[in-house]
Amino acid sequence: NAREYNEKFSYANNHIKTSKYNVFTFLPINLFEQFQRVANAYFVVLLILQLIPEVSSLSWFTTIVPLVLVLVITAVKDATDDYFRHKSDRQVNNRQSQVLIRGSLQKEKWMNVRVGDIIKLENNQFVAADILLLCSSEPYGLCYIETAELDGETNLKVRQALSVTSDLGDVSKLMDFDGEVICEPPNNKLDKFTGTLHWRDNKYSLDNEKMLLRGCVLRNTEWCFGMVIFAGLQTKLMQNCGRTKFKRTSIDKLMNTLVLWIFAFLICMGVILAIGNTIWETCVGRKFELFLPWDKFQSSAVFSGFLTFWSYIIILNTVVPISLYVSVEVLRLGHSFFINWDQKMYHNASDTPAEARTTTLNEELGQVEFIFSDKTGTLTQNIMVFSKCSINGQTYGDVYDEFNQKVEITEKTACVDFSFNPLCDKAFKFYDCSLVEAVKQQGSAVQDFFRLLALCHTVMPEEKSEGNLVYQAQSPDEGALVTAARNFGFIFRARTPETITLCEMGRAATYELLAILDFNNVRKRMSVIVRNPQGQIKLYCKGADTIIFDRLDPSSEDLMYATSEHLSEFAGEGLRTLALAYKDLSEEYYQVWQKKLHYVSTVIENREEQLAALYEEVEQGMKLLGATAIEDKLQEGVPDTIACLNLADIKIWVLTGDKLETAMSIGYSCNMLRDDMNEVFVISGLTQLEVQQQLRNAKENILGLSRVSSTGDVEKDDMFAEDSVFEETIISEYALVISGHSLAHALEPQLEHTLLDLACLCKTVICCRVTPMQKAQVVELVRRHKMAVTLAVGDGANDVSMIKTAHIGVGISGQEGMQAVLASDYSFAQFRYLQRLLLVHGRWSYFRMCNFLAYFFYKNFAFTLVHFWYGFFCGFSAQIGLDTHYWTAVNHLFMWGSLIVYFAILFAMQSDGLFGIFPSNFPFIGTARNCLSEKSVWLVILLTTVVCILPGLVLSFLRVDLFPTLTDKVRHLQQSRKKQRPQEQNLRRVRRTSSRRSAYAFSHQQGYGELITSGKNMRVSTLSSTHSLERIAQSSSWIENILKRKNEVSAEPAESHKADRLK
Repeated sequence: NAREYNEKFSYANNHIKTSKYNVFTFLPINLFEQFQRVANAYFVVLLILQLIPEVSSLSWFTTIVPLVLVLVITAVKDATDDYFRHKSDRQVNNRQSQVLIRGSLQKEKWMNVRVGDIIKLENNQFVAADILLLCSSEPYGLCYIETAELDGETNLKVRQALSVTSDLGDVSKLMDFDGEVICEPPNNKLDKFTGTLHWRDNKYSLDNEKMLLRGCVLRNTEWCFGMVIFAGLQTKLMQNCGRTKFKRTSIDKLMNTLVLWIFAFLICMGVILAIGNTIWETCVGRKFELFLPWDKFQSSAVFSGFLTFWSYIIILNTVVPISLYVSVEVLRLGHSFFINWDQKMYHNASDTPAEARTTTLNEELGQVEFIFSDKTGTLTQNIMVFSKCSINGQTYGDVYDEFNQKVEITEKTACVDFSFNPLCDKAFKFYDCSLVEAVKQQGSAVQDFFRLLALCHTVMPEEKSEGNLVYQAQSPDEGALVTAARNFGFIFRARTPETITLCEMGRAATYELLAILDFNNVRKRMSVIVRNPQGQIKLYCKGADTIIFDRLDPSSEDLMYATSEHLSEFAGEGLRTLALAYKDLSEEYYQVWQKKLHYVSTVIENREEQLAALYEEVEQGMKLLGATAIEDKLQEGVPDTIACLNLADIKIWVLTGDKLETAMSIGYSCNMLRDDMNEVFVISGLTQLEVQQQLRNAKENILGLSRVSSTGDVEKDDMFAEDSVFEETIISEYALVISGHSLAHALEPQLEHTLLDLACLCKTVICCRVTPMQKAQVVELVRRHKMAVTLAVGDGANDVSMIKTAHIGVGISGQEGMQAVLASDYSFAQFRYLQRLLLVHGRWSYFRMCNFLAYFFYKNFAFTLVHFWYGFFCGFSAQIGLDTHYWTAVNHLFMWGSLIVYFAILFAMQSDGLFGIFPSNFPFIGTARNCLSEKSVWLVILLTTVVCILPGLVLSFLRVDLFPTLTDKVRHLQQSRKKQRPQEQNLRRVRRTSSRRSAYAFSHQQGYGELITSGKNMRVSTLSSTHSLERIAQSSSWIENILKRKNEVSAEPAESHKADRLK
């Protein structure tokens, strides 16, 4: 909090810049970029030559005007694009923040915030910089944040200040704060921070749980104070944003190459004509010296040839036309308007049209081979909906007609009437009325089902007004389940560290919360132990079905079979499932177990393992209640779009910050993952050696199976193993799923080729828990080694670096702000529009551009070679074959007017009017119309066309057999393999129904359970009993436990039980 002292260290300010130019750098940088085009540089050299009178036979005006026109048009377009980037930067930099300056809070713009400043944040405000949390309005310095801009997750995360700073809530105390922070240098690791606070002769360890990163949003916290650690471009958000790159299409690069070859051809023509001039001057020209004397500086025939060479370079310069670039830019501009005007890419609900934010990449859309997509908000709407459930062997959620036939649910389908429940959520929709009738029956399993959903969770309620409940869930899945229980009559009203208050079918009920057995990635389940108002102790548990079924009482075996069938149906529809179970505990058993829990909670060594064993003990012998099915709503048309793009041989990789299970569940919903795939490889190694081994095993598995399933001839397959044809002939379908920790090792130089080879052998690739920078690294890996056109699509700030790295960036204008749109080349509202962008606009842009270039080069070669040929008839004197005053007019006349003039003359000479004026001279009235109506005329046209095209077609067919391309070889091998061993391949396609069902839908982190029971996150403590104080004291080390657990990387779950175990 001492600006004068901190300014000595030259820390970065909080001003950000995503634009490429400013007023002073625009001209030199833009000209440098434009002169990377060979033709532009060539015409500058040509202009210099035209300024030499002894060489030039054309005016310099003919070159400088089109050159300046091209440069100006391109510069205006680039300046317009950069203007919008400046506008966005100003909007962010001018946001207001409260900064503690000279004893009072003063409003400062974000760009004026400095490292070391103490700033105040209020609820729902964006964090201005990377700050160290000092204190907050919540007890114990807690605060809640949403990190959607960083990792795409909308679930809340908890942060806590150091205990020594948590009481600095007063401005006067903050003014006396003179701590010094020593920390790591700026980096792009979002989940890691290491530092030390030196204050009052003590040292305090700092980690990521005490940091609020730029881009986060403060939620459910009235206010908090923090000290700025990193600002501006040194914040982790900006460190994860790639640099703005100058994107050029492959056609631009091809044109540069063609220009070089054409320039070489031009040099050859100049040399030939110069040699011809030298020979002509030596043999013939000397005889005409009196009539055609040499200039004073022209001393010999060789020197005359040298000057003639440069003259012809100028005359024949039209073979490299600068008008080509103007024409290409106009064509691209027209294609951009087609995209902007496309009504089929207009989203009516949000009033958002498609927008081509750049005009230089349209034809590149038709060559995309790899698509890298974010998940949350791009493929999905990030809205969890309670869709179906199975209770006591009965499914609910489907709608049937009077003939007991299942009816498809549409917007017109009547919803269940929840008017009997005054506290229901008006936005909740359910369509099966039978569930409402079942829940009204006293003592039914349906009531126990919803009672479990209302009790077993870590949701925090907030009642802003009477009956106006708002649930703050760390996972959208939990929010959907608690909301479902609320609508069906089991309303979660309030919680304290020791109680949970429900409203059950209109009656208030308070449960004593005895223990929370928290979720983690190994357990894949969560349990609560409560004492109900009747004094009975019950354990309620929810989790992955494969985990719950192993811990059921034998009396639930029949119900388990029925529920398992229902779960398979739910999973087949792409729903995220959970199994629910309960257990009655005796008072004596619970007291003994509670003593064990208290003892294990205080041991130092192997505490986590002993706690897990104790949880395992109490969760045995449960009774099954049923299962839930939640739909993570996909955007409309996502599965169809992905299927269509796959048919176009475009590979789609999903790069997401979500959990592995969540990402896989969406993969199944999108049909990117299917149960009939040969294998889904999950790479989750913790060390480089483990990752290397898993990658190699997966690759060997694919290549080994492909060898056996193709021809059985191992030697022949080994020949193809290194051939690019072999990769394309793999008919079996595989998928690769890799976690962020493993990806960090796989992207190391020694493993990146193995990763890329394996990923390209798989039909689907999903990378989960990845940072924004890792997304960019994956795109760069493919771009660098595959030499393929890449496209990245996302909707949040965490996708910006990926969008900037790819050849083409597409922004989805969704729920996570406009950062992705502002950094993108194209933007629209829905993922499904990507199909039309690539397969319609991309294809036609590329098709038109290629035809245009072919015609343009043909026209210019025809025009230029006239002068080359004319040189042989004018003594190689560099004379112009066509008058410069009218050659352009003639060019345009014949190019644009030939067809119009032909048809105009044809119909005019045979029109009624001309026959009326000159009946003797124009007797063939209506001949043109009559000819075109005769079948014989069209037959002649058809035969002429066939005769012209037939030789080309025959040659094309023969070329496939005589000179096959790589594509022809691949197609031939695929067809031969399908014919040889179709049965053997089918035997290898194993159906795995548990892959989705075990994808437990929790996205929240471990630790909330202990946080709740500690009472540290409760706003007002209303309990003063000694029992409450004892419980709080016992859990005083809750935050240490959380941090210890967070640092552990969860092991992979045990293998799924085979189907015959359930039969």
